[in-house]
Amino acid sequence: MSPLSRPSRLRRLGLCVATGTLAALTAAAPVAMAADPRPGGQRTEASAPDPASDELSASAMQREHEAQQKEARKEAREQGKAQPEASAQAYKGRVIAKPYLLLRDKPTRSSRIVGSVDYGTVVSIFCKTKGDNVDGNNRWYLLSDGTWAWGSARYIENIGAAPQWC
Repeated sequence: MSPLSRPSRLRRLGLCVATGTLAALTAAAPVAMAADPRPGGQRTEASAPDPASDELSASAMQREHEAQQKEARKEAREQGKAQPEASAQAYKGRVIAKPYLLLRDKPTRSSRIVGSVDYGTVVSIFCKTKGDNVDGNNRWYLLSDGTWAWGSARYIENIGAAPQWC
């Protein structure tokens, strides 16, 4: 029998590893999609800003906010006034995605996942913008508690007033 007619032990081991990996990914897919569904045929509105641009990345928004805060503190020091307070309105929301909500770097479903928030968690919302459509809702919230990341407004229930636009 030629060496090519029967699989070698290494080839069989590789096939087992590949099959196991494929099975694990297949089993994990429904869990990953539960909090972030991707319905076919959905489009963003034509008037929505390009959510892939860097100006909507959570880290860019954080840098801009921190720069504004730093400038406000500098102006207050120069004028001899007390330190300015944080934003006058603190927006809050509760996560309604089960078992958790995926947080992203930009307001798109295709952007990098930077974390998750468990169901029922109360989060601080910095602002809202238009982005990818998720189950008929194209609003995304920039969460500012701990990590600056975007979460789909479809899975965040407002507590009190709706957040301001970014």
